[in-house]
Amino acid sequence: MGHLDDRVAVITGGARGQGRAHALALANAGADIVVCDIAAPLSGLPYELSTPDDLAETAALVERTGRRCVAVRADVRSLEQMRTVAERALEEFDRIDILIANAGIASNSPVAEMDEQLWQDMIDTNLTGVFHSFRAVVPHMIERRWGRVVATSSIVAKMGVRNAAHYAASKWGVLGLVKSLSLEVAEYGITVNALLPSGVDTDMIQNPATWRLMMPDKENPTKEDWMAIIESGPPNGDLIQPAEVAEAVLLLVSEHGRHFNGEAVTISCGGSASTS
Repeated sequence: MGHLDDRVAVITGGARGQGRAHALALANAGADIVVCDIAAPLSGLPYELSTPDDLAETAALVERTGRRCVAVRADVRSLEQMRTVAERALEEFDRIDILIANAGIASNSPVAEMDEQLWQDMIDTNLTGVFHSFRAVVPHMIERRWGRVVATSSIVAKMGVRNAAHYAASKWGVLGLVKSLSLEVAEYGITVNALLPSGVDTDMIQNPATWRLMMPDKENPTKEDWMAIIESGPPNGDLIQPAEVAEAVLLLVSEHGRHFNGEAVTISCGGSASTS
């Protein structure tokens, strides 16, 4: 028996990466899963987004744990689509106990050269998408007077970052949204927290654009070049694995994490030591 038996979790951005890891971790702990993802291209990104096949694979992996999984293609930029996800969850399971607002994108540009659409896509996905997820699910949690909400932010929200101010700004906004909602719903037995990982080993950062950004003096850098630099650093300074982030999620959504509320939980390989 798992400590999330009979719970139902909605996870956005769940076709691969951190979202898939969260879906599998929660399913292994006993939860049934509703996973959604845009599973389609988005212009302006330096890497490819997930596909319908990725989303189907997440569902299949969850079902191998013995738990049920409903997979829905949905764009967090649309409140209507997120309400459809919530309605589907209620139709299938009659409840939503957990929301993991994980969907997000990343791209790079200095502010002085940034295209307005690049900025808008980032805010619409990483910040407004979290709001839409909250707006679609939280009223049901209030009605049931219980819930666990976790949103994916980033350590760069507190640090800032060159050539990705739009990303840092969107993730800083997530913190303000999380802290504010936590105050509004605490009386209903709902907790709301943010996770702030540093580099996680997913397609979002494992791509040529990121390698060039990290190694500007090297012509045509490769993944192997970047991993060699990372591995030459401190033993705990390597990339975080998605499953490691999922372990933190498990704590926050369980009864063991009930005293975490309005928190910004960092997993930063020591990076948070130099931030306020």
